[in-house]
Amino acid sequence: MKADEASLSRLMVMAQAGNRQAYTTLLSECGHWLRSYYTRRVPPAVLEDLVQETLLALHQKLATWDSSRAFLPWLAAIARYRWVDQLRRIYRRQEDELPETLTSPDEEGAVSARISLESLFSRLPAQQAKAIELVKIEGLSVKEASGLTGQSESLIKVNVHRGIRKMATMIEKA
Repeated sequence: MKADEASLSRLMVMAQAGNRQAYTTLLSECGHWLRSYYTRRVPPAVLEDLVQETLLALHQKLATWDSSRAFLPWLAAIARYRWVDQLRRIYRRQEDELPETLTSPDEEGAVSARISLESLFSRLPAQQAKAIELVKIEGLSVKEASGLTGQSESLIKVNVHRGIRKMATMIEKA
């Protein structure tokens, strides 16, 4: 069987009516579709768990599907919500792994970062480097940076934008 919209919709209608065979086929076909959907989005280690979670969510929401609407977008929405939940769990786990007390970066790391920034700034026009330094590093507002440099507020914004774009290009080339 090909898991197309019409076939899945028919199976879903029959499953809602209590047809066990249709329900089993629906879950099987949705499982294939979900594996394809998640393959590009999650690591292989969590693929099957996420497919099973989504099939469980489909089971729990079985009665909420309206047969006058398309089935695959409904399934895709459930899959997307399960995927977002998975991402949240991953990020939450990473936050839990942080040490109890966060220390400030060591001086050596800060110094090397500053040297790298100075190297990038030296390759930018002076006005762009100064605008980035004031707004992005020192945290001044655009208006405050404008007052200090004598550049208009719009020129500060343009210089920050262009300077950061040039720095990104330099970093990508390196």
